[in-house]
Amino acid sequence: MGSTLTVAVTGAAGQIGYAILPRLVSGEVFGQQTRVHLRLLEVAQALPALEGVVMELQDCAFPLLESIDATDDAKVAFDGVNWALLIGSKPRGRGMERSDLIRDNGPIFVGQGKALSRAADDVQVLVVGNPANTNCFIAMRHAECDGIPPARFAAMTRLDQNRAQAQLARKAGVPVHKVTRMTIWGNHSATQYPDGENACINGLPAPQTVGDLDWLRGPFIETVQQRGAAVIAARGLSSAASAAGAALDHVISMETPTVSDDWFSAAVATDGSYGIPAGLVYSLPLRSHGKGQWEIVQDLPISDFAAGKLAATTAELESERQLIADLLPL
Repeated sequence: MGSTLTVAVTGAAGQIGYAILPRLVSGEVFGQQTRVHLRLLEVAQALPALEGVVMELQDCAFPLLESIDATDDAKVAFDGVNWALLIGSKPRGRGMERSDLIRDNGPIFVGQGKALSRAADDVQVLVVGNPANTNCFIAMRHAECDGIPPARFAAMTRLDQNRAQAQLARKAGVPVHKVTRMTIWGNHSATQYPDGENACINGLPAPQTVGDLDWLRGPFIETVQQRGAAVIAARGLSSAASAAGAALDHVISMETPTVSDDWFSAAVATDGSYGIPAGLVYSLPLRSHGKGQWEIVQDLPISDFAAGKLAATTAELESERQLIADLLPL
Protein backbone atom coordinates (compact mmCIF):
# COMPACT_ATOMS: atom_id res chain seq x y z
CA MET A 1 0.00 0.00 0.00
CA GLY A 2 1.23 3.50 -0.83
CA SER A 3 0.97 6.78 1.05
CA THR A 4 -1.72 8.23 3.31
CA LEU A 5 -3.47 11.56 2.72
CA THR A 6 -5.33 13.50 5.37
CA VAL A 7 -8.49 15.11 4.02
CA ALA A 8 -10.70 17.53 5.94
CA VAL A 9 -14.36 17.98 5.03
CA THR A 10 -16.43 20.70 6.66
CA GLY A 11 -20.20 20.49 6.87
CA ALA A 12 -19.62 16.75 6.78
CA ALA A 13 -23.08 15.78 8.08
CA GLY A 14 -24.85 17.75 5.36
CA GLN A 15 -26.23 16.48 2.08
CA ILE A 16 -23.08 17.17 0.05
CA GLY A 17 -20.91 15.67 2.78
CA TYR A 18 -23.07 12.55 2.84
CA ALA A 19 -22.71 12.22 -0.93
CA ILE A 20 -19.00 12.95 -1.13
CA LEU A 21 -17.45 11.00 1.74
CA PRO A 22 -17.88 7.44 0.42
CA ARG A 23 -16.38 8.44 -2.91
CA LEU A 24 -13.43 10.21 -1.27
CA VAL A 25 -12.30 6.97 0.35
CA SER A 26 -13.20 4.56 -2.46
CA GLY A 27 -9.98 5.02 -4.44
CA GLU A 28 -11.81 6.96 -7.17
CA VAL A 29 -10.07 10.25 -6.38
CA PHE A 30 -6.58 9.53 -5.05
CA GLY A 31 -6.06 6.07 -6.52
CA GLN A 32 -6.13 2.53 -5.23
CA GLN A 33 -2.72 2.80 -3.55
CA THR A 34 -3.52 5.79 -1.30
CA ARG A 35 -5.12 5.49 2.11
CA VAL A 36 -7.26 8.37 3.40
CA HIS A 37 -7.49 9.72 6.93
CA LEU A 38 -10.70 11.74 7.22
CA ARG A 39 -11.11 14.78 9.44
CA LEU A 40 -14.79 15.74 9.61
CA LEU A 41 -15.86 19.15 10.90
CA GLU A 42 -19.36 20.14 11.95
CA VAL A 43 -21.05 22.65 14.20
CA ALA A 44 -21.68 21.30 17.71
CA GLN A 45 -25.42 20.79 17.23
CA ALA A 46 -24.79 18.57 14.17
CA LEU A 47 -22.27 16.26 15.87
CA PRO A 48 -24.89 13.57 16.65
CA ALA A 49 -25.83 13.41 12.97
CA LEU A 50 -22.15 13.34 12.06
CA GLU A 51 -21.67 10.36 14.35
CA GLY A 52 -24.26 8.54 12.26
CA VAL A 53 -22.30 9.36 9.11
CA VAL A 54 -19.15 8.04 10.77
CA MET A 55 -20.91 4.79 11.65
CA GLU A 56 -22.02 4.33 8.06
CA LEU A 57 -18.50 4.91 6.75
CA GLN A 58 -17.20 2.34 9.22
CA ASP A 59 -19.90 -0.11 8.18
CA CYS A 60 -18.90 0.23 4.52
CA ALA A 61 -15.50 -1.27 5.46
CA PHE A 62 -13.59 0.70 2.83
CA PRO A 63 -10.11 -0.84 2.55
CA LEU A 64 -8.57 2.60 1.90
CA LEU A 65 -10.21 4.38 4.84
CA GLU A 66 -7.46 4.50 7.45
CA SER A 67 -9.22 6.46 10.19
CA ILE A 68 -11.90 9.08 10.92
CA ASP A 69 -11.86 12.01 13.33
CA ALA A 70 -15.10 13.93 13.93
CA THR A 71 -14.91 17.33 15.65
CA ASP A 72 -16.44 20.78 15.99
CA ASP A 73 -12.99 22.40 16.32
CA ALA A 74 -11.46 23.73 13.08
CA LYS A 75 -7.96 23.60 14.55
CA VAL A 76 -8.34 19.88 15.17
CA ALA A 77 -9.97 19.29 11.78
CA PHE A 78 -7.23 21.04 9.80
CA ASP A 79 -4.22 19.74 11.70
CA GLY A 80 -1.81 18.28 9.13
CA VAL A 81 -4.35 18.07 6.31
CA ASN A 82 -3.29 17.71 2.67
CA TRP A 83 -6.71 18.60 1.25
CA ALA A 84 -9.41 20.75 2.87
CA LEU A 85 -12.87 20.69 1.30
CA LEU A 86 -14.78 23.60 2.82
CA ILE A 87 -18.34 22.54 2.11
CA GLY A 88 -20.14 23.81 5.19
CA SER A 89 -21.71 27.27 5.18
CA LYS A 90 -24.90 28.89 6.37
CA PRO A 91 -27.61 28.37 3.74
CA ARG A 92 -29.61 31.22 2.31
CA GLY A 93 -32.88 31.55 4.19
CA ARG A 94 -36.24 32.84 3.05
CA GLY A 95 -36.10 36.57 2.42
CA MET A 96 -32.31 36.78 2.71
CA GLU A 97 -30.42 38.94 0.25
CA ARG A 98 -27.09 37.73 -1.13
CA SER A 99 -25.40 40.47 0.89
CA ASP A 100 -26.93 39.01 4.09
CA LEU A 101 -25.56 35.59 3.20
CA ILE A 102 -22.10 37.03 2.58
CA ARG A 103 -22.05 38.81 5.93
CA ASP A 104 -23.34 35.75 7.81
CA ASN A 105 -20.79 33.38 6.32
CA GLY A 106 -17.80 35.71 6.40
CA PRO A 107 -16.83 35.13 10.05
CA ILE A 108 -16.94 31.35 9.54
CA PHE A 109 -14.31 31.59 6.83
CA VAL A 110 -12.20 34.03 8.84
CA GLY A 111 -11.89 31.33 11.51
CA GLN A 112 -11.27 28.54 9.04
CA GLY A 113 -8.66 30.56 7.17
CA LYS A 114 -6.77 31.12 10.41
CA ALA A 115 -7.11 27.46 11.46
CA LEU A 116 -5.58 26.33 8.17
CA SER A 117 -2.23 27.47 9.55
CA ARG A 118 -2.13 23.98 11.13
CA ALA A 119 -2.39 22.25 7.74
CA ALA A 120 0.40 20.36 5.97
CA ASP A 121 2.90 22.29 3.85
CA ASP A 122 1.29 20.97 0.64
CA VAL A 123 -2.33 21.72 1.61
CA GLN A 124 -4.83 22.37 -1.16
CA VAL A 125 -8.15 24.06 -0.35
CA LEU A 126 -11.44 23.91 -2.24
CA VAL A 127 -14.30 26.15 -1.07
CA VAL A 128 -17.73 24.81 -1.98
CA GLY A 129 -19.92 26.61 0.58
CA ASN A 130 -21.68 29.62 -0.92
CA PRO A 131 -21.07 32.40 -1.69
CA ALA A 132 -18.01 30.38 -2.68
CA ASN A 133 -15.80 32.99 -4.35
CA THR A 134 -16.03 35.50 -1.52
CA ASN A 135 -15.83 32.84 1.21
CA CYS A 136 -12.68 31.58 -0.51
CA PHE A 137 -11.27 35.10 -0.72
CA ILE A 138 -11.76 35.62 3.03
CA ALA A 139 -10.17 32.29 4.02
CA MET A 140 -7.33 32.77 1.52
CA ARG A 141 -6.40 36.21 2.84
CA HIS A 142 -6.27 35.01 6.46
CA ALA A 143 -4.32 31.86 5.60
CA GLU A 144 -1.87 33.97 3.58
CA CYS A 145 -0.92 35.73 6.83
CA ASP A 146 0.39 32.35 8.03
CA GLY A 147 2.37 31.67 4.88
CA ILE A 148 -0.08 29.60 2.82
CA PRO A 149 0.20 30.79 -0.81
CA PRO A 150 -3.03 32.06 -2.41
CA ALA A 151 -2.46 29.60 -5.26
CA ARG A 152 -3.41 26.79 -2.86
CA PHE A 153 -7.01 28.07 -2.73
CA ALA A 154 -9.87 27.67 -5.19
CA ALA A 155 -13.62 28.17 -5.14
CA MET A 156 -15.68 25.60 -6.99
CA THR A 157 -17.13 26.42 -10.38
CA ARG A 158 -16.72 22.87 -11.65
CA LEU A 159 -20.43 22.23 -11.09
CA ASP A 160 -21.20 25.12 -13.43
CA GLN A 161 -18.71 23.72 -15.95
CA ASN A 162 -20.30 20.27 -15.75
CA ARG A 163 -23.76 21.77 -16.18
CA ALA A 164 -22.60 23.73 -19.22
CA GLN A 165 -20.96 20.69 -20.81
CA ALA A 166 -24.13 18.68 -20.27
CA GLN A 167 -26.26 21.35 -21.95
CA LEU A 168 -23.93 21.57 -24.96
CA ALA A 169 -23.87 17.78 -25.27
CA ARG A 170 -27.67 17.61 -25.24
CA LYS A 171 -27.93 20.39 -27.82
CA ALA A 172 -25.44 18.68 -30.15
CA GLY A 173 -26.72 15.16 -29.50
CA VAL A 174 -23.32 13.83 -28.40
CA PRO A 175 -21.94 12.19 -25.24
CA VAL A 176 -20.78 14.72 -22.67
CA HIS A 177 -17.11 13.66 -22.95
CA LYS A 178 -17.14 15.06 -26.49
CA VAL A 179 -17.49 18.58 -25.03
CA THR A 180 -14.11 20.11 -24.11
CA ARG A 181 -12.53 23.50 -23.38
CA MET A 182 -15.50 24.65 -21.32
CA THR A 183 -14.80 27.84 -19.37
CA ILE A 184 -16.83 29.41 -16.59
CA TRP A 185 -15.78 33.02 -16.04
CA GLY A 186 -16.25 35.00 -12.85
CA ASN A 187 -18.46 34.47 -9.85
CA HIS A 188 -20.38 31.34 -8.84
CA SER A 189 -23.61 33.31 -9.02
CA ALA A 190 -26.19 34.41 -11.55
CA THR A 191 -23.56 36.71 -13.13
CA GLN A 192 -21.22 33.86 -14.10
CA TYR A 193 -20.45 33.57 -17.80
CA PRO A 194 -20.50 30.05 -19.29
CA ASP A 195 -18.36 30.55 -22.40
CA GLY A 196 -19.86 28.54 -25.23
CA GLU A 197 -17.89 30.51 -27.79
CA ASN A 198 -14.53 29.00 -26.79
CA ALA A 199 -15.84 25.49 -26.07
CA CYS A 200 -15.38 22.60 -28.48
CA ILE A 201 -17.68 19.74 -29.48
CA ASN A 202 -16.06 16.77 -31.20
CA GLY A 203 -12.93 18.89 -31.51
CA LEU A 204 -14.71 21.63 -33.45
CA PRO A 205 -15.76 25.09 -32.17
CA ALA A 206 -19.09 24.83 -30.38
CA PRO A 207 -20.67 27.74 -32.32
CA GLN A 208 -19.87 25.91 -35.56
CA THR A 209 -21.27 22.60 -34.30
CA VAL A 210 -24.38 24.02 -32.64
CA GLY A 211 -25.03 26.50 -35.44
CA ASP A 212 -27.07 28.77 -33.19
CA LEU A 213 -25.17 31.70 -31.70
CA ASP A 214 -28.38 33.20 -30.32
CA TRP A 215 -28.94 30.05 -28.26
CA LEU A 216 -25.33 30.09 -27.02
CA ARG A 217 -25.69 33.72 -25.93
CA GLY A 218 -29.18 33.36 -24.49
CA PRO A 219 -30.93 30.17 -23.28
CA PHE A 220 -27.67 28.26 -22.82
CA ILE A 221 -26.24 30.86 -20.43
CA GLU A 222 -29.51 31.34 -18.58
CA THR A 223 -29.99 27.59 -18.10
CA VAL A 224 -26.53 27.15 -16.59
CA GLN A 225 -26.87 30.24 -14.39
CA GLN A 226 -30.25 29.13 -13.02
CA ARG A 227 -29.70 25.36 -12.92
CA GLY A 228 -29.33 25.20 -9.14
CA ALA A 229 -32.64 26.98 -8.62
CA ALA A 230 -34.28 24.67 -11.16
CA VAL A 231 -33.07 21.60 -9.27
CA ILE A 232 -34.45 22.98 -5.99
CA ALA A 233 -37.78 23.73 -7.65
CA ALA A 234 -38.01 20.20 -9.06
CA ARG A 235 -36.53 18.21 -6.18
CA GLY A 236 -37.37 20.32 -3.18
CA LEU A 237 -33.73 20.07 -2.11
CA SER A 238 -30.45 21.48 -3.37
CA SER A 239 -28.18 19.75 -5.87
CA ALA A 240 -26.11 17.68 -3.45
CA ALA A 241 -25.09 14.73 -5.64
CA SER A 242 -23.95 16.84 -8.58
CA ALA A 243 -22.14 19.27 -6.25
CA ALA A 244 -20.32 16.38 -4.59
CA GLY A 245 -19.38 14.95 -7.97
CA ALA A 246 -18.10 18.33 -9.14
CA ALA A 247 -15.96 18.78 -6.02
CA LEU A 248 -14.35 15.40 -6.66
CA ASP A 249 -13.83 16.32 -10.33
CA HIS A 250 -12.02 19.45 -9.15
CA VAL A 251 -9.71 17.49 -6.85
CA ILE A 252 -8.92 14.98 -9.59
CA SER A 253 -8.20 17.79 -12.06
CA MET A 254 -5.82 19.45 -9.61
CA GLU A 255 -4.08 16.16 -8.78
CA THR A 256 -3.71 15.02 -12.40
CA PRO A 257 -1.93 16.84 -15.26
CA THR A 258 -4.40 18.25 -17.77
CA VAL A 259 -4.25 16.92 -21.32
CA SER A 260 -2.65 19.52 -23.55
CA ASP A 261 -5.70 20.29 -25.70
CA ASP A 262 -8.17 20.84 -22.86
CA TRP A 263 -8.67 22.80 -19.64
CA PHE A 264 -11.03 23.05 -16.69
CA SER A 265 -12.59 25.87 -14.66
CA ALA A 266 -12.02 26.96 -11.08
CA ALA A 267 -12.12 30.27 -9.24
CA VAL A 268 -8.59 31.23 -8.20
CA ALA A 269 -6.68 34.35 -7.24
CA THR A 270 -6.36 36.49 -10.35
CA ASP A 271 -3.07 37.89 -11.63
CA GLY A 272 -4.37 40.50 -14.08
CA SER A 273 -4.97 38.06 -16.94
CA TYR A 274 -7.72 39.07 -19.35
CA GLY A 275 -7.79 42.53 -17.78
CA ILE A 276 -9.42 41.22 -14.61
CA PRO A 277 -8.22 43.11 -11.51
CA ALA A 278 -5.53 41.18 -9.66
CA GLY A 279 -6.45 39.61 -6.34
CA LEU A 280 -10.07 38.66 -6.95
CA VAL A 281 -11.11 35.02 -6.63
CA TYR A 282 -12.43 34.61 -10.15
CA SER A 283 -13.26 31.57 -12.25
CA LEU A 284 -10.84 31.12 -15.12
CA PRO A 285 -9.70 28.43 -17.57
CA LEU A 286 -6.89 26.42 -15.95
CA ARG A 287 -4.46 23.66 -16.80
CA SER A 288 -2.97 21.53 -14.05
CA HIS A 289 0.57 20.22 -13.89
CA GLY A 290 -0.55 17.81 -11.17
CA LYS A 291 -0.28 17.84 -7.38
CA GLY A 292 -2.02 21.20 -7.14
CA GLN A 293 0.24 23.10 -9.55
CA TRP A 294 -1.76 25.02 -12.15
CA GLU A 295 -1.59 27.83 -14.68
CA ILE A 296 -4.15 30.10 -16.32
CA VAL A 297 -4.85 29.37 -19.98
CA GLN A 298 -3.90 32.51 -21.85
CA ASP A 299 -4.93 34.27 -25.07
CA LEU A 300 -8.45 32.96 -25.51
CA PRO A 301 -10.44 35.24 -27.84
CA ILE A 302 -12.97 37.36 -25.98
CA SER A 303 -15.81 38.76 -28.09
CA ASP A 304 -17.45 42.07 -27.29
CA PHE A 305 -20.43 40.11 -25.97
CA ALA A 306 -18.19 38.04 -23.70
CA ALA A 307 -16.28 41.13 -22.54
CA GLY A 308 -19.53 42.61 -21.28
CA LYS A 309 -20.32 39.44 -19.34
CA LEU A 310 -16.82 39.38 -17.79
CA ALA A 311 -17.18 43.02 -16.78
CA ALA A 312 -20.53 42.38 -15.07
CA THR A 313 -19.31 39.44 -12.99
CA THR A 314 -16.11 41.35 -12.15
CA ALA A 315 -18.18 44.26 -10.85
CA GLU A 316 -20.20 41.90 -8.64
CA LEU A 317 -17.07 40.35 -7.15
CA GLU A 318 -15.57 43.78 -6.49
CA SER A 319 -18.75 44.84 -4.69
CA GLU A 320 -18.66 41.66 -2.59
CA ARG A 321 -15.04 42.36 -1.70
CA GLN A 322 -16.02 45.81 -0.46
CA LEU A 323 -18.85 44.30 1.60
CA ILE A 324 -16.44 42.11 3.62
CA ALA A 325 -13.53 44.57 3.77
CA ASP A 326 -13.77 44.80 7.57
CA LEU A 327 -13.33 41.00 7.84
CA LEU A 328 -9.96 41.00 6.08
CA PRO A 329 -6.58 41.13 7.83
CA LEU A 330 -4.94 44.55 7.93
